[in-house]
Formats: sequence, structure tokens, C-alpha cells
Amino acid sequence: MLRIENVSKSYGAKQALKAVSISIPKGSICGLLGPNGAGKTTLIRILNQIILPDSGKIYLDGALLEPKHIAAIGYLPEERGLYKNMKVGEQALYLAQLKGLSKGEATKRLRYWFDKFDIADWWHKKIQELSKGMAQKIQFIVTVLHRPKLLIFDEPFSGFDPVNAALMAKEILQLRDEGATVIFSTHRMESVEEMCDHIVLLHQSEKILEGSLTSLQKQFQSRVFEIGLQTTDKKQVMAKLSSKFDISEAHFQTQQDELKFHLQWDLDKSSNELIQALQAYGEISHFVAVIPTVNEIFMKAVNVHIE
Repeated sequence: MLRIENVSKSYGAKQALKAVSISIPKGSICGLLGPNGAGKTTLIRILNQIILPDSGKIYLDGALLEPKHIAAIGYLPEERGLYKNMKVGEQALYLAQLKGLSKGEATKRLRYWFDKFDIADWWHKKIQELSKGMAQKIQFIVTVLHRPKLLIFDEPFSGFDPVNAALMAKEILQLRDEGATVIFSTHRMESVEEMCDHIVLLHQSEKILEGSLTSLQKQFQSRVFEIGLQTTDKKQVMAKLSSKFDISEAHFQTQQDELKFHLQWDLDKSSNELIQALQAYGEISHFVAVIPTVNEIFMKAVNVHIE
């Protein structure tokens, strides 16, 4: 587990982090979200010990974070840092040895990853000969090569086409399944929904939201239902429904030619009560609670914090 306790950081008069406390379960993928300037980059730099906090403590698997833990962390920054004039294999070996691997072990692991990604012929190419996406594959390999227990990815899919982005996502999930804890900072909300178990939202240097994705979706659920109703007179039924319920048009896909709409239901009433009420208007063929997206959760939480 990664535990961050009351971490604060200021740059002169500007406070970048205000007493931020976060607990990220071991073996999970945590989406670190927030608008630009929220404090994400500062927190990532503190975790990597590039800078130190003004106050607060960080624990990795129960131990206070120290310089020796650098070997247990893999960091893929948004701004890539490969030497353009060096050959791919030579540079990857050099960076792997900086993480404590012997040349022999580093070579063995690199060959495994190069074969896995079908890029063995890149070994003798110079970085400057590679596209942005190709270079990012190399940096991903170097980030995970020493099998760190904590992985930090900052916009990991930047520069990738959809096929390679899916490949990287698959590898990150596999690393999670093998026991790594992953922090995933991105503006791609669809990636968060697909991959993250845990979410942390920073805004104006403060943590304003934290929890599992499922618990936050439940917390922010607006009690909107997606409903399909089979009836012989759609127009008349829609008029009757509109006079009694808060409804709006819906365009979801089904195999039925039914009346489709969204309905806002009372928070203090059960879904069974709604089903019973709707049965008076026709046969219910589709009934699904609308789950808020991560982007909707993000916007609601930020707006509440501003207010």
C-alpha cells in the first residue's frame, strides 16, 4: 500500500499541495485526476523524490519513503527523456543498470520485452530514427524492466495510435495483476473507466475526492433510469408520463421498437416502486440505472468544491 499523510508543498507564496492524504491499495490502479495546476505533477515529483515535501510523510508498504526506495519505483513521465543520438539497445541497457540491474540480467530482460513487442530490429537504431510512439515503447520497457512495486505513469498513451494504446493498457493491467501498484495520471477519462480501481481527485492543491470507482459511481449516482416501454400509442403515453415524472428523450440501442426515455426518480424511493408505477403505462422491456461517467463525477466534485 502507498500511504500519503498530510503532505504539503509550497513554491514561495504559491501552495502546490495542501495537507494531502491518500491511501492507495496494494495491487490496484489509481487514477490521479485533476485540472491543470491542481498539484498532480508536484505530488508525482515528491513520490519520485525529485523534490521533498515541506511537511507530511509517505509510506510504501508500511516503510517511510527513503532514497533507497527509488529502486522500487518505476516512473514514465509525460515529457520523455531519451538521448536521441544513442542507440536503442545501448541506452536501454544504461538506464536499466542505473536501476540496479547487472548488464547480463538487463540484457536478458530487455530481449524478453523486445521480442514481446516484436521490436528486436530496433536494438541498433538510434532514438532519433524512431517515431514518438516507438520511442515511448522503449521508455515504457525501461520503466517496468526492474519490476518495481510502484509504477507511476503520466499520460502513458500520449503519442500512441489506438492499437498500441490498447497494447500498453493490456501490459499495465498485467503488471497490476502481478502485484504492482499503479498510479495513472491522465486526462483521458475513458482510460480511467476502463483501467482504474481507485480514483483520487485533486483541485486547487487539495484532495477533494478519493475512493474506489464503484463506490464513487454509487455516491454520485443521480437516480436517472434508462427505460424502454412497449406501448401501442407512444405519443399519448409520453404525454401522460411527462405530466407525472421528470423525463427526457433517450436514444439507446435495443432490438425493440419501444418508447425510450430517461426518468429522474426520487432519491428516497426504491426502483421497485418505479417499476410498479410504470407498469400501468405498458410493458417494460428495458430498465437500467444510468451510471455516472468518471468525467461527470469529476465535474460534479469540482463544481461542489468551487461552491
